[in-house]
Amino acid sequence: MLGGVESRTVSPVFVGRADELAVLTDALERAAGREPQALLIGGEAGVGKTRLTEEFLGEAARSGAVVAVGGCVEIGAEGLPFAPFSTALRTLNRLLPGELAAAGAGQEGELARILPELGDPPRGPHDEESTARLFELTARMLEGLAADRTVVLVLEDLHWADTSTRHLLSYLFRTLTSGRLVLVATYRADDVHRRHPLRPLLAELDRLRTVQRIELPRFNRAEVRRQLAGILAQEPDEAFVDSVFDRSDGNAFFVEELAACRESGCPAGLTESLRDLLLVRVEVLPDDAERVVRTVAEGGSTVEYPLLLAVAGLSEDELIEALRAAVGANILLATADGDGYRFRHSLVREAVSDDLLPGERARVNRRYAEALEADDTLIRAEERVIRLASYWYYANDPAKALPAVLAASVAARLRHAYSEQLRLLERALDLWESTPEEVRETLRPADYTEVYPPCGCDPATTPLQRLDLLAEAAVAARFGGERERALKITKTALRLLEEESDPLRAAWFWTERSRLVSSLARGDGWEELAMAQELVKGLPPSQVHAEVLVRAAGWGMLHNPGPDNLDAAERAAAYARMIGAEEIELNARITVGSLLTDAGEPERGLAEMHAVKERATRLGLGMLAGRAHINLSSQLESMGRSREAVELAEQGARLVRKSRLLDSEAWISGNMAESLYSLGRWDEAAEAARRTLSVGQSAAPRGSASARLCHLALARGELAEATSQLSAAHAHFGTHDIQPQHRIPLFRLAVGIAAGEGRIADVRAETAAAIDYGFPLGQHRYAWPLLLASASAEADARGLPAADAGREAALAALRAAARTLAAPVPVWVAHAAFFRAELLRAEAGDTAADWAEVEQAVRPLERPYLLARARHRLAEAMLAAGGDRESATALLREAYAAAGQLGARRLREDLSLLARRARLPLTAADTPAEDRAPETDPVEALGLTNREREVLRLVAAGHSNRRIAEELFISPKTASVHVSNILAKLGVAGRGEAAALAHRLRLFGPVTTAAGAPPPRV
Repeated sequence: MLGGVESRTVSPVFVGRADELAVLTDALERAAGREPQALLIGGEAGVGKTRLTEEFLGEAARSGAVVAVGGCVEIGAEGLPFAPFSTALRTLNRLLPGELAAAGAGQEGELARILPELGDPPRGPHDEESTARLFELTARMLEGLAADRTVVLVLEDLHWADTSTRHLLSYLFRTLTSGRLVLVATYRADDVHRRHPLRPLLAELDRLRTVQRIELPRFNRAEVRRQLAGILAQEPDEAFVDSVFDRSDGNAFFVEELAACRESGCPAGLTESLRDLLLVRVEVLPDDAERVVRTVAEGGSTVEYPLLLAVAGLSEDELIEALRAAVGANILLATADGDGYRFRHSLVREAVSDDLLPGERARVNRRYAEALEADDTLIRAEERVIRLASYWYYANDPAKALPAVLAASVAARLRHAYSEQLRLLERALDLWESTPEEVRETLRPADYTEVYPPCGCDPATTPLQRLDLLAEAAVAARFGGERERALKITKTALRLLEEESDPLRAAWFWTERSRLVSSLARGDGWEELAMAQELVKGLPPSQVHAEVLVRAAGWGMLHNPGPDNLDAAERAAAYARMIGAEEIELNARITVGSLLTDAGEPERGLAEMHAVKERATRLGLGMLAGRAHINLSSQLESMGRSREAVELAEQGARLVRKSRLLDSEAWISGNMAESLYSLGRWDEAAEAARRTLSVGQSAAPRGSASARLCHLALARGELAEATSQLSAAHAHFGTHDIQPQHRIPLFRLAVGIAAGEGRIADVRAETAAAIDYGFPLGQHRYAWPLLLASASAEADARGLPAADAGREAALAALRAAARTLAAPVPVWVAHAAFFRAELLRAEAGDTAADWAEVEQAVRPLERPYLLARARHRLAEAMLAAGGDRESATALLREAYAAAGQLGARRLREDLSLLARRARLPLTAADTPAEDRAPETDPVEALGLTNREREVLRLVAAGHSNRRIAEELFISPKTASVHVSNILAKLGVAGRGEAAALAHRLRLFGPVTTAAGAPPPRV
């Protein structure tokens, strides 16, 4: 529409940018090889980002790629949620309707939050994972679209992007791993000041090696000359080139404006400032055209023709003539779909908008708002609410603006654009006092809020209050990941409630604050929950009261499980049932089931959780069904039923994956990793743990995954990796509110690493700290492995000089701690037996009978690693006692084969050395024992020379390099060289680890057991 009347101010010749275009076309070629590409194009306003993008899109189209462009929309202080993605996906839907429908099949409702053409989005659910689910679905849809064709997606003007758009773009840049997709985003570098919201995203993306960033410089003089030649269709004179280059400073858009100004005869003296330069060609337009341009400037990035006709105050013929003049002057352009108009460059729009008088701006915005209220078909339905809110706000009419802004906040929530919802609610709070009371009294909580805390009044008839908006804003901030802001909002609300007597609402805000304090690692949240409990005492039954009781019971289950918390959970379930709050009741029943299992009633507890799982699944309550699977799989593992736990976790993962409940999937995958480790399926366990890290949104499941990977690394003898994963786990969990189920395993891992590195003092320190921390009800599942690891470390360190001092006290502390632990099922009975045998070994009092008892207890448990360790110790004890060598050989072979399958390098080395010392064949292919050569020296078997043997003996005794040099009459430097060689040959990282290995393998002493009666048993 009017596209052929513009004058020529743009060079038909593409000037410069050859290197930048080459980067983009190279990305296009790599994407064709199914390697997704992500690029950022930055540069100051007018430098040529759009021209470069257009050239690239032309290349892409000629190569057969499908291209789609979406621009961010500047509407007031907040952008339209997902605007560039909606526009680009709308193009893809027009070009590839069948393919897009197939890629989004089954998830049309959720995806409609970004692309409304797919249908009506559901009203819920709304939770902290809602946005992540939407982002995951969008990523998978794009990957599906780009599976068989190259798709180029360009998002322009990222500096105007709304928060949700920025978050989605970041998610796509980080997670797209397959498909022939090129994702390009452009932004104005000069607009991104230190506090601009885009700045953190750019810093984040700079750290991703998968994202290429292109910064466009200004043109040099030669490039300006070529640009002018293209515009003028002739070679410019050198004086004019010098003048333009000096005044434009190489900015491509200003070069065009200066050339156009010369062509239209603008007086040179009127364009000294850049702003005047941009306005001068507007001011020479006919009056109607100038008025239309000023109206379009205030309408947004693009103004639809029907809307402009309703607002301009001109007849259609007059409007078309005015538009023809503006388009002919190359100030306005028709949009690609031919349905509206936009400025050729946003710099001109900004200059025109800034030139409007305050009263003029308000009047134009009022016209837009009145036109939209009179006819809701003038623009797309999904844009109407947010643009109406913006127009009324800038019309300076609070009475009209407040309801419009609140309606826009509801629309943003429906699209899971919680950050935009929060900004709109904050704008509503700013408008609150200036809005006439008679207008506020017509507003209802039922229309604008969903988290309204029931207070004994009817939300459909009771006027909306400021506290209602604060409640909605707090939840929107939490859902949008802005927990700090949410915490400040709850503080504001509670300060207001100090002046009012509304205990139920105060309890609601304290409960919300408890959740936030805990998630921000500012505390464990109990103080806030206690305040809420105190406030609801004596109040009539309500949903808030039920929620407080359930959260308190859940807190107790995680932090201090015991009979009192079981009673509290049962009361909470009964209370929720009484008021008909089934969702809250089901949540409480999961807590009840978990506590019953911990309290010694496993079948009753499992039955309760199974019943909740089935009911929640039938009702479509994905979060609750996910929590039931999480707790069930965890409790089954606690009972030693690992195979059942894996099967149930797989079912739960499939269920929550359909709903894109990412944190729920992370927890389930983490539980699966634990059970797979127990079953000896270590590669699968590592994969499940890494899945947790990739999908987990919260710190706790990610911390648990790092702990699982640390456990695996320890068992495989990879101490450096174990140390790294333990540090990662601590970083995820933070220092506040580490629950027993997380803290005790970290103690156990620290013990394992310290033992592997020969730091027996640190083993004892970590063990003492764990014992002092305590082992609450149900935590025996974590305490037994911890105590066993400590007892094994003490046994391995027997004979180490540094271990003598404090050994008796350490063993006594272990015995005392073990007496407090339950062993309710066979797996923990076996751990208790293993623990007792290790304590005896630590005092040289273990016998083959002790280890036979352990092996017999472990054998039926489907715990291959634990069984291989038990068989190692049993074979060692049998050989030391001169027992049946054939039986010992069979045990060693079975343990060696299991260690090989698992990848347990340390255990495999221990078994190999024991077999060599005892001259036993580890495989059928080995030489029979009677035909073997005399026993090989175990030190020589490790490849150590005689001198290195002497040095290792002194290292194992705890001597320094200087002391070793004195003992062996060599220099300290030579001693250091020997130590370095020994570490390399043993494959260890330090002298402590070398000493621990020497003592663990008994390299300098016979494999015997001290005579005499064994010490007392625990």
